[in-house]
Amino acid sequence: MMSINCFRTAKAPLQSFVAVRTNSRPRNSSNRLVSVFGRKSSSPSFVTLRVVSSMAYEKELDAAKKAASLAARLCQKVQKALLQSDVQSKSDKSPVTVADYGSQAVVSLVLEKELSSEPFSLVAEEDSGDLRKDGSQDTLERITKLVNDTLATEESFNGSTLSTDDLLRAIDCGTSEGGPNGRHWVLDPIDGTKGFLRGDQYAVALGLLEEGKVVLGVLACPNLPLASIAGNNKNKSSSDEIGCLFFATIGSGTYMQLLDSKSSPVKVQVSSVENPEEASFFESFEGAHSLHDLSSSIANKLGVKAPPVRIDSQAKYGALSRGDGAIYLRFPHKGYREKIWDHVAGAIVVTEAGGIVTDAAGKPLDFSKGKYLDLDTGIIVANEKLMPLLLKAVRDSIAEQEKASAL
Repeated sequence: MMSINCFRTAKAPLQSFVAVRTNSRPRNSSNRLVSVFGRKSSSPSFVTLRVVSSMAYEKELDAAKKAASLAARLCQKVQKALLQSDVQSKSDKSPVTVADYGSQAVVSLVLEKELSSEPFSLVAEEDSGDLRKDGSQDTLERITKLVNDTLATEESFNGSTLSTDDLLRAIDCGTSEGGPNGRHWVLDPIDGTKGFLRGDQYAVALGLLEEGKVVLGVLACPNLPLASIAGNNKNKSSSDEIGCLFFATIGSGTYMQLLDSKSSPVKVQVSSVENPEEASFFESFEGAHSLHDLSSSIANKLGVKAPPVRIDSQAKYGALSRGDGAIYLRFPHKGYREKIWDHVAGAIVVTEAGGIVTDAAGKPLDFSKGKYLDLDTGIIVANEKLMPLLLKAVRDSIAEQEKASAL
């Protein structure tokens, strides 16, 4: 039986950054000043974070990259089997259930093992409740075998075998509530489940909060081409490399490398487009996830000529961070509450690449309130030059929509 110790010492000291408010332009110094958006701040209204060391999260980043990559490997195995099965089985949600639980267990186990001396709190999407019900034993055993097979590829886990009870405990390590104090890992084990079932885009999204601020993010995107997806070009040659790993730590930029590869990471930057007519925008593939008509109205006001690029999951954040598109619009249907695991990793990946992520009112996302985000209407992403124009178009479009609905 493997020893699993969740929720070790809930609070960690804030050693790597401190929040300061400045009333003047920051002076040049050995300590980088970055805004809450992860960029150098020249605005006196920004709350800035002084990064003590760009290497402050090196150990955590290594663990997060390993965890997300192994979880992605497990998901790839399940998706491959799904796509090779008969057509009827593709409407069956059991494959994504297996991959979801398996991915969460792998991330939990890897982080706990690699960071055994660190405080450990994980806010994640799943818990083991359904797996403990009568009739779930076959699924539980299948997940346990899948996780054991995945971990067996890692030397540090060689010889360790999980029992079904170990697996359940590992999954339940993800039941932390998060909050403004201490250190919390945040995980979406499969972001984009419908994309996963279709054989399209999905992501393993893992981030780290410290005192309510995002300080680290990793996106493992197994089906995202290494080449640009700008223009929604699906006519890629079979030789194109598929699978990307994006990662960022606060004050250190965003990097991309081929998933499951020892290739050298490359630093990425968001699009530098300043003219909205030349911009392209991303939105959710599923109309149920975002109001496409509102996005279309905003794009028209901006003069955007390119059609929207619709893809699933936080793979959008990764693609934006390397400049595949310039704008991301997400406007969920009324009553929907955004969960932090749907945005934590993606937000820092974009901001460290020079982008800005806000709600529809231009306020930065606040991940310190627990599992849910307290938002004004939706989430928008752009570079610094486009954001003022985007915010105006958003305000105008929302006002028009509200006026029309009141008639």
